Amino acid sequence: MNIIINLKHHFMKKLFLILLFFLPAVILMSQQAFPENLPFKMEELTSPKFKKAVELAGGVCVIPMGVIEKHGPHLPLGTDMFESRDVAFRAAQKEYAVVFPPYYMSQIFEARHQPGTIAYSNDLLWQMLEETCRELSRNGLKKIIIKNGHGGNTSFLQYFCQSQLAARNDYIVVLFRDGNDPVNGPEIKSLKKAKIDGHAGEEETSMMSVIRPDLVDNNAIKTESGLTQGRLDLMPFGYTGIWWFADYPNHYASDVAQPDLKLGQLLLDSEAGQLATLIKYLKNNNTVEDLQEEFNKRADNPLNK
Repeated sequence: MNIIINLKHHFMKKLFLILLFFLPAVILMSQQAFPENLPFKMEELTSPKFKKAVELAGGVCVIPMGVIEKHGPHLPLGTDMFESRDVAFRAAQKEYAVVFPPYYMSQIFEARHQPGTIAYSNDLLWQMLEETCRELSRNGLKKIIIKNGHGGNTSFLQYFCQSQLAARNDYIVVLFRDGNDPVNGPEIKSLKKAKIDGHAGEEETSMMSVIRPDLVDNNAIKTESGLTQGRLDLMPFGYTGIWWFADYPNHYASDVAQPDLKLGQLLLDSEAGQLATLIKYLKNNNTVEDLQEEFNKRADNPLNK
């Protein structure tokens, strides 16, 4: 019995010495494999930690874009920014990426008649976004995802992405576009009550009620009409920039804007999951960069096959 006890003591002593010897190496390896809990918000990073964040993010940065504009009579002017940033934050928690500070410079000429709208010139919008991308690239963030939260930006941002082929860049720009969600989609559809659900409608009101319920004025929802006016319905085969004002002069497009917290949570989680999937793809894949480089080489000498 004493022999067994002595053997156990001897074994435990050896095990302790082995662990003591290897513990520093184990700690170092764990620190390398799992870096310190870095903030994903760019504005919260110190300069030394920013270098670590770029590495951990695989060079991926998300620019969440919003705007300052009226959102019906009940939602804050910065609704698009709140929602865009929230989705980016949720995505970065799932798949680490650096999230750029609030970006409010967007196309919003169609709402200049409403109080609180800040509309910048075309030249400034373009220059600011282009220089922001260049500066991010200069700082090692060469895979740039634009998470747009404002419908009025859609055509502008698609053209901005297309313009990246006009000259050589050492970075890529990808516009995030959410798609069908087979997991959450059916439940989201079942919860929706609105027939018209556009600007400041059921979805936006539900999401804002999750993100910042203190900024949602539910008592004001029905103080203005969100129904289409159809004032250009008789104009055949044409598009004009005044179409939005013709249909929705109150800058409000919804027949039902009552919030549903479950709907809001599902919408935010669904979009964040898809954005996280895109982040992961770009972190682990260089196909976009490779194709862009192949295109540039061929564009330099289009007759040289």
